[in-house]
Amino acid sequence: MSGPNILEALDVSDGSRPQDDSPRQLTTVRGPSDTVFRVAAHGGGVLVLSIMTLVGLFLAVRGAEAIASAGPSFLTEQDWEPNSGRFGIAAVLFGTVAIALIAIVVALPLAVGTATYISEYAPLGLRPLLVGIVDLMAAIPSVVYGLWGMFWLEGAILPVAQWISTYFGWIPIFNVPNFNPGDPLATPTVFTASAFLAGLVVAMMVAPVAASIMREVFAQAPIGEREGALALGSTKWGMIRSVVYPFGMGGMIGGAMLGLGRALGETIAVYLVISPVFVIQPHILQTGSNSISSLIALRYGEASPFELSALMAAGLVLFLITMLVNFGAGIIIQRSRSGAAS
Repeated sequence: MSGPNILEALDVSDGSRPQDDSPRQLTTVRGPSDTVFRVAAHGGGVLVLSIMTLVGLFLAVRGAEAIASAGPSFLTEQDWEPNSGRFGIAAVLFGTVAIALIAIVVALPLAVGTATYISEYAPLGLRPLLVGIVDLMAAIPSVVYGLWGMFWLEGAILPVAQWISTYFGWIPIFNVPNFNPGDPLATPTVFTASAFLAGLVVAMMVAPVAASIMREVFAQAPIGEREGALALGSTKWGMIRSVVYPFGMGGMIGGAMLGLGRALGETIAVYLVISPVFVIQPHILQTGSNSISSLIALRYGEASPFELSALMAAGLVLFLITMLVNFGAGIIIQRSRSGAAS
C-alpha cells in the first residue's frame, strides 16, 4: 500500500495524528524563586547603567558652563586659571595618560609573570596562599601605596632614575634638561616627584588586579590541549607559550585594559607623590607632573563656583576616557576564546 493510501487508511478522527505540521508551543513555568532572581538580576543591571548615566549627566550639566566658556581650547590649553579665563586640561590630560602608560608598561610583565607562576609552576599547597596574597594586595587602599611611594620608593628610585637618564638620556622621554651626568656635584633632586615615580606606584596597584584576571584565565586552558602539547614532546615552557598564552590572550589584554582604567582614575596615590605643574612635561624622569584626578583633589576645596564647573568638566573627560577603556576591555574579553570560557 502506498504512502498516501496508508495515511487515508488511518483513522485521524480520534486524534492519533495531528491535523497539521505546525510546531507545538512550549511554555515555561517559572517558580517564585526564579521570578525573584530574574527581576533582581534585571533590576541590578538597569540600576548600574542608570547610575552610570546619571553620573555622566551630572558631570555634563555641572561642567557645561566651563565648557561653553572655554570652547575647544579646553582640550588644548595648558594653564589652569579658570577665574582669569585661561584654563584647559591639556597638561593634566597628558600627565594622566603618561602616568597610566608607565604603570601599564611596568605592571603588565609583573602580572603575566605572577599569573604564570601561580597557575603553572607553584606547588599545589602553596597556590592558595599566593592567590590570597595577590588578592590582598589588590584590596590595599591607595593611600597606603601613596605613603609607601612618598616615604620609601622615592628615595630608593633616585639612583635608578639617575642611571637611566645618564645612559639613555639620548631618548627624549628619558632626558632631564637640568641634569648634567658629568657634573659630580649635580643634585639628584631633579628626579623627585616625577611621572616615573607616580607610574611605579600606580603599577604596584594595577599589577595585582591584572594578575588575578590572568590567573583565572590561564587556569581554564583546556587540559586536553595541554596534555597533547606535552605528548608531542613540548617542554613545560613550550606548552605554556603554545597553549596557555594563546588561550588566555583575551584575558591578558582585558586585564591590562582594566588595569589601565584604574590607573587613569587613580587619585590619592598620585597626589601624594607628584609635584603638580601645569605644563606638558614630556620628560618622565624630571620633577613635575599632574593628572586630572589629582587636579580635582588639589583644587576642589578652595574652588570658586566657576572653577568648580571647570573641575566638573575635567571630571567628565576622565569619566568618558575611563568608560571607553573599560568597555573596550569588556568587548575584547567577550569576543576572545578565554573570555567566553570565563
